[in-house]
Amino acid sequence: MELQQIRYFLAVQRHGSFSRAAEDCDVSQPALTQAVRKLEEEVGGELFHREGKRLVLTALGRLIQPALEQAVVGAQSARSLAENFKLLRQAPLRLGLQTTIGPTRIASFLSVFHRRQPGVEITVEDGTPVALLDKLERGELDFALLSGAQPIAEAFRYETLYAEPYVVVLPAGHVLGRLPQIRLADVDGEAYVDRLSCEMREAVMALSRDAGINLYATFRSEREDWVEAMVQAGLGFAFMPAYSIRSRDLHQRPLVEPAVQRDVLAVDVRGRVRTPAARLFLEEIKAFAWLPAPGA
Repeated sequence: MELQQIRYFLAVQRHGSFSRAAEDCDVSQPALTQAVRKLEEEVGGELFHREGKRLVLTALGRLIQPALEQAVVGAQSARSLAENFKLLRQAPLRLGLQTTIGPTRIASFLSVFHRRQPGVEITVEDGTPVALLDKLERGELDFALLSGAQPIAEAFRYETLYAEPYVVVLPAGHVLGRLPQIRLADVDGEAYVDRLSCEMREAVMALSRDAGINLYATFRSEREDWVEAMVQAGLGFAFMPAYSIRSRDLHQRPLVEPAVQRDVLAVDVRGRVRTPAARLFLEEIKAFAWLPAPGA
């Protein structure tokens, strides 16, 4: 059953005549009549009978008419969606954001991107790297924005967006706040809020152990908001990525000797054809003028 046959059938139903339907469809009458006859063969019965000078639907014709009308509407809707997709009107873009990557810096880019490309409709969801990569593989995401601290499997390709330094986050009045920058040795013995979800946590712990530095954790949490709240409440300092800090009441100092940083990556599936919206997103986010980190 072809869409053209359905259109000819509906034209005959509207006009009650093969000749007028052919004129309306800008096709020869024999071609239109043949297409309708072929449709009748496919559905197994006559669709029209003659009443006087007018063709009217048979019982079978009346039965299938709503379904055939819906087929035409569906095809028109599909064409419209495809056209909007190509022209970036109502074009969907699905992003995954690793939970430990703060939204503030990404949001600044998305604001600019939206003003430049208002027809791209963006959905953002957060999750662990494993969960986001799984959704990428299943085609449920166009990109995942992930930390480069963990290796990316060969099945995926990635672009580095920016480097994010780790800083020391302090409550107001903390003794370390007098320092313009903080060495790892400076935190020896200071009360510490342990950010369990940090992908760089083990690396920082290993550096501390190797240097004989004691990190005494007074509080531990996987939640970013709890870590910030406990630092603000005076339970200790924390190591955090510079762009993950949301509270304006916290003080931060660059971490030096050693400096620690992570790359933030845009990841998708190797070999998969990117949608027009995804290609444009990648072009613009790679060219975006990221502001330097606080204290950098």
